[in-house]
Amino acid sequence: MGILQKLPEILEWSRMEAEKILRSLESGQYVLNFSDKMVHPGVNPNEVIENEVVWGDNLTYLIKLLEGGFRGKVELIYVDPPFYSKSNYEAVVRLESEEFPPVALKREAYQDSWKEGMDVYLKMLTLRFILMRELLSEKGCLWVHMDWHAVYHGKLLLDEIFGENYFVNEIIWQYKSGGTSKRRFSRKHDTLLFYGKTKDYFFDPQKEKSYNRDYRPYRFKGVKEYKDELGWYTLVNQKDVWPIDMVGRTSGERTGYATQKPEALMNRILESCTKPGDLCVDFFAGSGTLGASAARLGRRFLLCDAEETAVNHMIPRLADLGASFRYRKETRRLDRELGEVDFFIELTPSDLAQQEILTIRWKDYRVNVEKTGVDEKGKRILRQAMVQDPLSLVAYWSVDVSYDGIIHKSHQIFARKGKKMEVDFQCIGQEFHTIHIMGGDLLGNIFCKEYILK
Repeated sequence: MGILQKLPEILEWSRMEAEKILRSLESGQYVLNFSDKMVHPGVNPNEVIENEVVWGDNLTYLIKLLEGGFRGKVELIYVDPPFYSKSNYEAVVRLESEEFPPVALKREAYQDSWKEGMDVYLKMLTLRFILMRELLSEKGCLWVHMDWHAVYHGKLLLDEIFGENYFVNEIIWQYKSGGTSKRRFSRKHDTLLFYGKTKDYFFDPQKEKSYNRDYRPYRFKGVKEYKDELGWYTLVNQKDVWPIDMVGRTSGERTGYATQKPEALMNRILESCTKPGDLCVDFFAGSGTLGASAARLGRRFLLCDAEETAVNHMIPRLADLGASFRYRKETRRLDRELGEVDFFIELTPSDLAQQEILTIRWKDYRVNVEKTGVDEKGKRILRQAMVQDPLSLVAYWSVDVSYDGIIHKSHQIFARKGKKMEVDFQCIGQEFHTIHIMGGDLLGNIFCKEYILK
């Protein structure tokens, strides 16, 4: 049986599963727990934390949001799910240090092989699309990012879930990077499907330049014209083909995460379909591009990903922007706390009355090389790095100077910038009792350690 014949079965199964979930929520049968691991208040430690980074299964998180009162409260959902490429993707880990030349390691970021077949892949997406629609407000919209592997199957299913009349646009994101072949035209675009929940979806058309023929002025009555270094142009509503560069190897926003999307692409979506303060969600968050764009544009964000490597890319990226967020994890997941940290910690009297100076300085960092998921060459590189500069493995670390034993409230987050990362911390206060240090390394490991001072 071909996949086209299976689509009604996929849709019916997904609808039945969604109805079971929604009925169970109404009866209070679901008990879903996400523990708070860290709260990072950004530049204002007293502000209310509305943003979240979640390590967990996105279906579980979807249900948690529906259970927690977010039904009809989300203005925009963007999802960049696996593409059914039948490939596995790697994260490039770049070790940089003053002690040795830059070296790159590769480890698995996520799998997109789908050995069970296209129908299992489409069931996974369809159930989530149905529940995502429940989260959207009456003015909300869904953006689904796919490519040639499955976009046409996805559109047929989305037309059934949202209704053909609520399909707004097929956006073509055109880029230069990617593979070539002597047997076909080069594949240089992805497709984004844009749906409104209702006909009253919010949309603010953005403008772009449209150059006049031969770059000369038309001088049409009532038409405003402009001139730049190329010539004369008018401003028109943006078209549905977007030539936007991928994140280049030397780009300042590059995290090394596989399939990272550019902020320019996300900015265009958010500026067109949301207002400042709106809530935006990404359930396949990867390197956290939606969160980064939302933070820059004054939108709220919820990010979820099943891979701890993705979370370890998001946290320093958002912290570096000064964004406030809560980091949570699904309680049934076990942290990969494979990193062993060692710090020098000292309390000394301050010149200020009844004040003390807390000093924290890195001494060492160790990782269980055999459990890192890298090949033998990578293991040799890691062992050598731990001899020459063990702190080169650390992606970010955070300090809570008044740990309550439950939630790490970040006083400050230090994120690696190439070869540089701050390894000293000082704080003045009246009393320090319990210090908690938490962070992540470039390999996706999470580490934390509690120190009782008095």
